[in-house]
Amino acid sequence: MTTVEQARDDILRTKRNKYIPRGVSNGNVLIADHAKGAIITDHAQNEWIDFAGAIGTLNVGHSHPKITEAVKAQVDKFLHPGFNVVMYEGYIQLAERLCQLTPGSFDKQAILFNSGAEAVENAVKIARKYTNRQAVVTFTRGFHGRTNLTMGMTSKVKPYKFGFGPFAPEIYQAPYPYLYHKPDMISESDYIDQQIEEFEEFFISTVAPETVACVVMEPVQGEGGFIIPPKKFVQFVRAFCEKHGIVFVADEIQTGFARTGKLFAMEHFDVIPDLVTVSKSLAAGLPLSGVVGRKEILHAAEPGELGGTFAGNPVACAAALQVLDIIEEEKLVEKAELLGKKLEDKLITLSKEHAFIGDIRRLGAMVAVELVTDQNSKFPNKTKASEIVNYANGHGLLLLSAGLKGNVIRFLAPLVISDEELAKGLTILEQAFNQ
Repeated sequence: MTTVEQARDDILRTKRNKYIPRGVSNGNVLIADHAKGAIITDHAQNEWIDFAGAIGTLNVGHSHPKITEAVKAQVDKFLHPGFNVVMYEGYIQLAERLCQLTPGSFDKQAILFNSGAEAVENAVKIARKYTNRQAVVTFTRGFHGRTNLTMGMTSKVKPYKFGFGPFAPEIYQAPYPYLYHKPDMISESDYIDQQIEEFEEFFISTVAPETVACVVMEPVQGEGGFIIPPKKFVQFVRAFCEKHGIVFVADEIQTGFARTGKLFAMEHFDVIPDLVTVSKSLAAGLPLSGVVGRKEILHAAEPGELGGTFAGNPVACAAALQVLDIIEEEKLVEKAELLGKKLEDKLITLSKEHAFIGDIRRLGAMVAVELVTDQNSKFPNKTKASEIVNYANGHGLLLLSAGLKGNVIRFLAPLVISDEELAKGLTILEQAFNQ
């Protein structure tokens, strides 16, 4: 980096600290100049391999040429007439595609918003309107957003909830199985049955099912540490909802659009949700989200009761339509499984050398490794996780941690990453583990 470039970046970092609240965290202090595929380049033209993907937002990679072309073409037409004021084709086409692609052969509708949290809030609104009930059930370790309602639905107190209350009422968190931390004295099968029994008891001890509007479940918990639930448990929860007239909402905001080796993660569990919330990789980095599901549920709201000023922006819709084409054309569902297997294989190799590697979890390319002080106690090792993430972020690899106790490293590389880029990233990762 030249002296001039260094000075410019120093000024920008100083301005960042002066004008932007510290509540907005930065995992890396680099300042991006441009990005392509799985590579971000800073002002000094240093390349950074992206294993974070803007927290799972870039399944099709940075600046895919088909997306930038579609976005530029839409910008030349119009930026935002507001769908509530004047309709436009992109919104309607995207709603149709989402209804066709989400699980279930029943009649569906889709409504678009801006962020994942906004999609979750509206799924709750819609479920309450349809059922004429108020209570909402989520799960321990779940994450659903940073707005007031979704903070209440989120399990982790720090940094997401601490000091920001009071939260919306009638929100309850049910148990969610965590196979790695099951008691040693019981079998996996017995543990799953125990969790199912605890879920049933939750609706006796905590909230009555006939008062519950919806159960909102991440098919793989994201911020919670990429916890993958047993198929039997997910199917039981779905059946319980159906029995009691509860709307079952799949929060596919991080898991959707090929990340898990299926277009939507619920497909792994042979479960069809009533509503699906989508965002993140839907529009390749542009703000866009949606609620998709049963027509009779979405149809319950009266005109004017749903929407938003910028909801379903046409530029973001143009990007999303291309994302859906790219996933199909470039076979990203299949690539996700291949990418995930390579990441898993590297972590298994590292686990033979490092006793602090506890559990390795994977569904498609949604991969995580849980770090512990030792493999017998399984005590969380947040310090080691931070050291590895910090080393990687300082040596050309963007990496993220997760988990209720901050001891999980998660991998969200763009599914379009090349073999060469992946190999370079894994080399840095190995160095981070070996430091």
